Amino acid sequence: MAHCIVEAAEQILDKEYKVLDKGLVRLVDYMGSDERIVQAARVSYGKGTKTYREDSGLINYLLRNEHTSPFEQVIFTFHIKLPIFVARQWIRHRTARVNEISGRYSVMEPEFYVPENAHISFQSLNNKQGRSADEVEPQLVQDVSAMLESSQGEAYKHYEWLLSQNIARELARVVLPLSLYTEWYWQIDLHNLLRFLQLRLDAHAQLEIRKYAEVLFDIGKLVCPAVFEAFDEHMLNAVHFSKTEKEALANMLAGNDAGLSGRANERFMEKIMLLNGSKQKRDVL
Repeated sequence: MAHCIVEAAEQILDKEYKVLDKGLVRLVDYMGSDERIVQAARVSYGKGTKTYREDSGLINYLLRNEHTSPFEQVIFTFHIKLPIFVARQWIRHRTARVNEISGRYSVMEPEFYVPENAHISFQSLNNKQGRSADEVEPQLVQDVSAMLESSQGEAYKHYEWLLSQNIARELARVVLPLSLYTEWYWQIDLHNLLRFLQLRLDAHAQLEIRKYAEVLFDIGKLVCPAVFEAFDEHMLNAVHFSKTEKEALANMLAGNDAGLSGRANERFMEKIMLLNGSKQKRDVL
């Protein structure tokens, strides 16, 4: 099968997209496109249709009904520069192939993530892994930012001293903080990329990894526009109800109380707000 060339994707190959203060995402290579998915599906479904509209309809059908194997035919390879603490979250998605720079062989550069002042926040009181939306007083923001930068600089001085004493790089690196930037090549098929994006574009995901997911979404949309349109429709901005939530919705439609309480009711009402087209009020960034 011939390589599917996508002109919009060809134009951004190796282009660096800035993320956070010092990070980047770069599309190194891709294999396949919307066309490849349709071709793969027709092996199972027959010759099928030929127009762009009908091809988009087939892609929508596949994604809506979770026929995922044709999406695995499309492969992306990205070069990504990211803070180590983001990389530790990222690597939990075990459905990609990763080759990361090694601090055992290379001297790490003094590049550290410092959040923007607007993103320095208190701990949420009702979300153990999230930030509060409460505003932090400006002086404390300045103090936090200064402390982060000074501690990063001090850690790197210790790292340089260890190297100057000919201490092994694999040991010297242990003094470096999680805010240090690392780099890797990340190769993933489209099916698993969509799953990554569904989770990491969610408002509950940490701000920093969401910023990377937003860039990945924009790049993926250039390679497979019909797929990403279907993804936006059926996954990213869709609302899914559990069995209990469907019963609660039926109660509400009948004019009764939903019958839920506590966190279960909060989650349900967030979904109802989405149905109403309202913005979700979340106590996280």
